[in-house]
Amino acid sequence: MIESTTVEQVSDDQLAKYADLVYRQTGIRISPKKKALLSNRLQRRLRETGIVGYGAYYEHLKKLKSDDQEWDKFLEEITTHETYLFRDESQWDWFRTVFLPERAGKARAGKSPRSLRVWSAACSTGDEATSVATCIAGCLHDHSKWDIQIVGTDIGIGALEKAKNFSFGERAMRLVPSDYKRRFFQQTPGADQWQAKPVLQNMIKYRPHNLMDAFNEKPFDLIFLKNVLIYFDAASKQKVISHVQRKLKPGGYFVAGGAEGVSEFLGGLERISAWLYLNPETKG
Repeated sequence: MIESTTVEQVSDDQLAKYADLVYRQTGIRISPKKKALLSNRLQRRLRETGIVGYGAYYEHLKKLKSDDQEWDKFLEEITTHETYLFRDESQWDWFRTVFLPERAGKARAGKSPRSLRVWSAACSTGDEATSVATCIAGCLHDHSKWDIQIVGTDIGIGALEKAKNFSFGERAMRLVPSDYKRRFFQQTPGADQWQAKPVLQNMIKYRPHNLMDAFNEKPFDLIFLKNVLIYFDAASKQKVISHVQRKLKPGGYFVAGGAEGVSEFLGGLERISAWLYLNPETKG
């Protein structure tokens, strides 16, 4: 007898319960159109945990604390999206040819210290944070004399553990400029993996953070929050943006995804482009 490969879908009532649970935990909305996707991802957790039925797994999740490992695995299943280094070329061109030269010029003129704090929010497996470090190492020739702090955060503990390995496959590396790849990465012998060198690793620290919560860190000169707010409704976007905006220094920049529709939530920031916003320096 051949076992059917058809996945039994969650009911509308179960979908609504899971959607509410995820929303209260993360601020992310699960669309009713995602029923088949949710069902397939839930099946993986049922097989892994041995729990029988969507209803029983839902009741199991409800009883868990937010930092439980199973919550982390569940959220990784339903929020997985592709990430790679140097995603969105125009943003990295701006970072290398405008932002970093301006910061270096101010430092040389004595108008600002040789320090730079960058937050890579919702950093997933660290591709974005590592891209930031790569550009800094490649563009700031005296970066060893700077105080560089790149903070990568994500709600997924599993994703952060991968980020801390600083190892990337060929697909993730495909847009890295060849000169940067040669200077700042080491290919693993016999494997299609590239290891970021210590010069990059030493700039970055990773820590868990739920975007719906306030962030206990000093303000940043530059904040990246890309390709995640598309999963949030208006109320959640507003809450996340308010937390993020409080951590942006006067004169600092906020980098968003190009199609996430966040401009209406960024009152007080100056819109430079569809994805770039400036926090004006106070005058007085």
